[in-house]
Amino acid sequence: MTSANTDTLEWLNGLLGSVDAKDTPLFLSYLTPDVEFRFGSAPPAMGSEQTGAAVDGFFSSIGGCTHRLNNTWVGDGTIACEGEVTYRRHDESEITLPFVNVFEMAGDLIARYKIYIDIGPLYAE
Repeated sequence: MTSANTDTLEWLNGLLGSVDAKDTPLFLSYLTPDVEFRFGSAPPAMGSEQTGAAVDGFFSSIGGCTHRLNNTWVGDGTIACEGEVTYRRHDESEITLPFVNVFEMAGDLIARYKIYIDIGPLYAE
């Protein structure tokens, strides 16, 4: 794998920006219609409809979020990124968690979207 180029970084920032904006239709535009989407240890969502419902459900559970990329890698048909996401809860408190995302690509769209994160602390009292 090699480091990401400027175009890939812009694409990743657009993708993560759609999450930070809680914009499900824009987020889905980065995915194939038959995407497999896995968030942490949750069962995978299959296809745009299930993925959109899962993402909408998650967005409703948080006040907002902001992603920061630390590292990115590009391989043959795969993009990976590592960073931190700061979640804002509905009570306005915040928590920052590390994440790694792995994208298996089909052309310019994500066919398999895997998020490696321990989301438990976000919901801990």
